[in-house]
Amino acid sequence: MQRGMLECFLVSLKLGLTSFGGPVAHLGYFRETYVERGKWLSEKRFAELLALTQFLPGPASSQLGAAIGYERAGWLGGLAAWFGFTLPSALVMIAFAVGMGSIQDWFGMGWLHGLKLAAVAVVAVALLGMRKGLCPRWPEMMLALVALVVLSMAPMVWMQPLVILMGGLLGAAVFHKEELGLMVEKSADAEHDKGRGIPMRGLLIASLLMVAMIVVPMIVQGGRDAQATGGLFRAGALVFGGGHVVLPLLESSTVDTGMVSKDTFLAGYGAAQAVPGPLFTFAGFLGASMGLFGNAWLGGAVGIVAIFLPGMVLLAGGLPVWNRLKHFAWARAGVRGANATVVGLLAAALLGMLTGGSIGGLLDGVGILLLALAIYFKWLPVWLLVIIAAAAGGLLA
Repeated sequence: MQRGMLECFLVSLKLGLTSFGGPVAHLGYFRETYVERGKWLSEKRFAELLALTQFLPGPASSQLGAAIGYERAGWLGGLAAWFGFTLPSALVMIAFAVGMGSIQDWFGMGWLHGLKLAAVAVVAVALLGMRKGLCPRWPEMMLALVALVVLSMAPMVWMQPLVILMGGLLGAAVFHKEELGLMVEKSADAEHDKGRGIPMRGLLIASLLMVAMIVVPMIVQGGRDAQATGGLFRAGALVFGGGHVVLPLLESSTVDTGMVSKDTFLAGYGAAQAVPGPLFTFAGFLGASMGLFGNAWLGGAVGIVAIFLPGMVLLAGGLPVWNRLKHFAWARAGVRGANATVVGLLAAALLGMLTGGSIGGLLDGVGILLLALAIYFKWLPVWLLVIIAAAAGGLLA
């Protein structure tokens, strides 16, 4: 167990140091590391866990990494995976708040453009692999295409879990008979798993804890530190999908309350775009800027724990339920439909990256193509390609 925990930490630490590009790009880095290269889990299981994290509040990519760590080495592995992925960006963001300045001032903006190109290439290769593994036939392809069209026309973040849910319901209807036939061949195992029941108690406890973390800070009138910590708790507990969606809640609990200036908030947000790992570590910058509990580094640590804790608590309660449900034929059929819509979700995200305005021109297209080919054929490790792309962007800027 200790060896597995250390392995989870080291692998996720490498991801935390190299996974630029935001939550969508993180999925590509995770898939390449855990599915393609490490063989820690199958393509289908990866998509299952991805679908689950879309339904939970908090940072989806961090929760996905923790769930994969749990698959590898139990809850200690999950904790180690979260810590390794989060640590680099958390330290950098707190250091920015303490006074190290802006990373753009050090290196300029060209290297960030190179990182964006690398992120697009990573996501494109991940999409190709997931399409092959999760949409092998036309029914799955149709679900993925519908998800792509819907999310392209209505790109609101709250649509993502709704589309996955609808895909799961359609999958349960379309694939139920087929999955039931497959389950008959393993009836003994199926009956064994059914007999164990669904561990709803863990999910209930996790849900009550999350509600308490949201409500208690609102009821109990504490000082400035308690109010600020409570605001970060609520941001982590009420945002689904992670990423940039958390910014309005963070702004309302820090800038609108006068605890952080608008300029400081925007400077921290700019820095968050320049570092690898989860965007939620922006809360570490805010906690350090507010000097919670009398110390910038302590305040940064409090900010990190406050914003990540709610989603991780629900993951701890929801993952065992998810693992048990998948042994029922209707649930397995639903998972097939949900997995197919995840492919559509990733395709919509890739389309958004390509049409967002920050990528354009023949040179960018050639760069993305070369990076994608290098990733697909494994000419070089992904982390090295990320460094090469950043360096090239800086030199050509």
